Amino acid sequence: MSSKAAASIVGMMAIALYSGLGMAAADPYQLNLPEPQTIIARQIYDQHTMLLWICLAIFIGVFGVMFYSVLKHRKSVGYKAANFHHSTTVEIIWTIIPFFILVGMAFPATKTIIAMKDTSSPDITIKTTGYQWKWGYDYLTGEGEGISFLSNLATPRAQIENASPKEENYLLEVDNPVVVPVGKKVRIIITANDVLHAWWVPALGVKQDAIPGYIRDAWFTIDKPGTYRGQCAELCGKDHGFMPIVVEAVEPEKYTQWVAEQKSKSAAAVVDVSKEFTMDELKAEGEKVYAANCVACHQANGKGIPGTFAALDGSKVATGPKAGHIDIVMNGKTGTAMAAFKHLSDVQIAAVVTYERNAWGNAAGDVVQPSEINEFRK
Repeated sequence: MSSKAAASIVGMMAIALYSGLGMAAADPYQLNLPEPQTIIARQIYDQHTMLLWICLAIFIGVFGVMFYSVLKHRKSVGYKAANFHHSTTVEIIWTIIPFFILVGMAFPATKTIIAMKDTSSPDITIKTTGYQWKWGYDYLTGEGEGISFLSNLATPRAQIENASPKEENYLLEVDNPVVVPVGKKVRIIITANDVLHAWWVPALGVKQDAIPGYIRDAWFTIDKPGTYRGQCAELCGKDHGFMPIVVEAVEPEKYTQWVAEQKSKSAAAVVDVSKEFTMDELKAEGEKVYAANCVACHQANGKGIPGTFAALDGSKVATGPKAGHIDIVMNGKTGTAMAAFKHLSDVQIAAVVTYERNAWGNAAGDVVQPSEINEFRK
């Protein structure tokens, strides 16, 4: 056997061995699955490792026999080619053996899949909605019921545009993570507002498509406190790579404290839709909303991306009738990448429309009040 062939086999064996090493140490090179944090994730990890060992054994057996036959029965050492026909016995053997191997692999996998689908009796239920390009979370039942928020990418634009060094969790950090208590069964109800998305957190063993008009679900019970990161795993448009998922698991006492804090914030954020805001107040809030939801496509200078995303600076929409501007922000535009933003609050929509009409070179000089948005919804 040549030195190159031997080196290749040794290398493959080393990779397979590495994948089966203990899960205690983190993998700085990301050559393995992340350390599992739920019972489902552990089953997936163990079966993945088992299948790699089975594949390695088959590889060594098949290629070992093949290389031995080629090297030991080659013409240069005096062997002559054999002339024989098929063997029914051999064909039966090499059919039965793979059958039992497949059954042996399928049995634990089927048990895991069945366990994945058992979302009954959850302690907490959270609705997850995919948007272009963010996640929305609504705590439906259990402790925290009534809490709702949007979760956006928190990586600074300077890092994305290579204007500053990238940090450790580049593109994997959000402004509002999902917070859950350890030791509790959490059911995730998954859907989408616009196109296909997928909610994927590998350390939790959850990967489920988010489909507009359909409800899918999954569950997890996290073993220990920590921060677990994932991403949208369905190609969903321009900023597909910019909608990460962050789940923070905390002790039950800290979770209760977090719930109280969130409800206090929600109560403080409630605004009377009849309240009249000044132009400066609306523009200040609108700039924040624009930065969180619009800047990726329409750009910070409002010029958009020629041929791809329309400019707002000087556009007929942003300088035309208010009703048309409000309609396209709330309902999007069919056949384009302009998504609907009706999930934003009345204040946020009023603020961003006011900002767009009075920013850059636009000087409409008018304002949109939350009461107008509230009336538009009706």
